[in-house]
Amino acid sequence: MKTIRFGLFIFILGVLVMGAKQSSVIEDYADIQYVKGQIAKLAPVEIAVDPSLLNENDKAVLAKLVEAAKLMDEIFLRQVYSRNVAIREALQQGSNPDYPTLLTYFTINFGPFDRLNHDEPFINLKHKKPGGANFYPEDMTREEFEAWIQAHPEDEEAFTSNFTIIRREGDRLVAIPYSRAYREFLEPAARLLKEAAALAQNPSLKKYLNSRAEAFLSNDYFQSDMDWMDLKDHKIEVVIGPYEVYEDALLGYKASFEAFITIVDPEESAKLRKVNQYLQDMELHLPIPDKYKNLHRGSTSPIVVVQEVFTGGDTKAGIQTTAFNLPNDERVREAKGSKKVMLKNVAHAKYDKCWIPIVNIVLDPKDLQRVSFDAYFNHVLMHEMSHGLGPGTITVNGRKTTVNKELKETYSTIEECKADILGVYNLAYMVEKGVFPKEMKAQAYSSYLGGIFRSVRFGINEAHGGANAIAFNYLMEKGGFEYNPQTRKFRVNDAKVEGAIRDLAHDLLMIQATGDYEGAKRFIQKYRYLSPEMQDALNRLKDVPVDIRPVYTIEQWLSK
Repeated sequence: MKTIRFGLFIFILGVLVMGAKQSSVIEDYADIQYVKGQIAKLAPVEIAVDPSLLNENDKAVLAKLVEAAKLMDEIFLRQVYSRNVAIREALQQGSNPDYPTLLTYFTINFGPFDRLNHDEPFINLKHKKPGGANFYPEDMTREEFEAWIQAHPEDEEAFTSNFTIIRREGDRLVAIPYSRAYREFLEPAARLLKEAAALAQNPSLKKYLNSRAEAFLSNDYFQSDMDWMDLKDHKIEVVIGPYEVYEDALLGYKASFEAFITIVDPEESAKLRKVNQYLQDMELHLPIPDKYKNLHRGSTSPIVVVQEVFTGGDTKAGIQTTAFNLPNDERVREAKGSKKVMLKNVAHAKYDKCWIPIVNIVLDPKDLQRVSFDAYFNHVLMHEMSHGLGPGTITVNGRKTTVNKELKETYSTIEECKADILGVYNLAYMVEKGVFPKEMKAQAYSSYLGGIFRSVRFGINEAHGGANAIAFNYLMEKGGFEYNPQTRKFRVNDAKVEGAIRDLAHDLLMIQATGDYEGAKRFIQKYRYLSPEMQDALNRLKDVPVDIRPVYTIEQWLSK
């Protein structure tokens, strides 16, 4: 009897200790109705793949890639915030009836910070998101980082690398390669990629998967990026690894892990390849002096239209990606250009669930008649094309450097704004070249105006949302867009919009061409805000989904 009582005492003590640990991890949280409302802003959409399009070998390859993509989830979770693993564990094991809802939104955001509300915490409300996420010590400032490099110039390459994290060792700052920092996930991911490569029947896919597996272990991603650019005649389009630097809001150096697993749509891809032959023309057409144009960058620039199957890591967090333009390594871009991948099933889902309801509320009837899915989708295409245009490797005060390194934490916002406005500028140019029908020029302007309201809802502290707020306010100032206070609708001024777009493209490109960090900060400070008219429009959109929430059916049929 004593033994039983003692055992019961130990059990109760364990429960109390576990509860105390959980309560210390979860200090407080936002009103649960608010959290449920935020979840409701993301419309669930089934992202399906037709199994009949794939043979048994394809399915076996995809199964390995999905498992590898899930490991990217685990790495990115740790890149976002140092306490993420502990918070997730507390939410999973706690008995609080609100925890399952909190866990759902935590999973969507990859952490306790609300990506739909300027990264405000919804768990542990006193803890703000560190500017450098978990790439740097939370107490490290930009000034300390820069002072360290100035005092230790031999560390600059490692410290500014996209593929290291910075940590303290005593009084020193040290750079740790991703291959070591995330070894427990990268080693099994590398094994899965090699197993997928062994199954793959396409030689170029086999080569890429093997070289990317090696990159996970060596921390050198150059060759595998080159091999990804050389994928051809492939059914499965996959990219996996560290790419975008949006999460590093402190310095804009560190790349987040992500994965896209997709199936190529050869018919749609063929339709868009005709844009490729005009890549050099678009570079020459940029509204900046010729000395700043990048006329030596690789011009292969393949365009692939795909159906998304599964994603992992950074791209899954919060707002979903419609298209991407990779790689970001300027050495690869100069040798081979970059690849534009268009996620057509995702684009259609966003258009139907979010975009159409928005434009019906905010656009003037004249502009509403001109919107179309083709204009929307082709602007996304030209946005991705435009990421590969303009300054990349630049010279500042005699130093050879890159736009990314010079603009630091401002880079993502300036680059997204550049790509967006050049997307419209180049789409109009392609109409002039006869690539797209004549009516698409007006459609592009009206469709772009309507799309701004969708993107600003992501939050203006996020790169895409902030970029759209900047463009909107600049074009309103120049008269390219107008507001009717009687109808509370927005419209395009056809006489002024083209010149306003050209001016904005020029200003952004010159900031990049000169590596003007202070100019970038001033530009963002001046134009990244919510005007009363914009805020009124956003208030009227409160019942429209902000974005989609993918439900991947591949997990269901792979488990059968």
